[in-house]
Amino acid sequence: MKIKEEQLEQINKHQEQVNGILHQLGYLESQKHGLLHELAGVNQDIEKFKNSLEEEYGPININVEDGTYTKIEEKEEEVLEDA
Repeated sequence: MKIKEEQLEQINKHQEQVNGILHQLGYLESQKHGLLHELAGVNQDIEKFKNSLEEEYGPININVEDGTYTKIEEKEEEVLEDA
């Protein structure tokens, strides 16, 4: 016994669609993986640059629109003594 030819064609069509989608998802995951590695590298570069700026200027907040900066005031830590 067999199913109708049209039914078999429909099953095969659906299976091809599923396989195509799975293939595309795999490709997208591969791209995502590569982009995440690239992002991690850029974040490392940013941290290195921030550290070099802090070495030169000390702790500051920078206005990225015009390059002006303000110093970050360090808060004094209160030391609590046991009575």
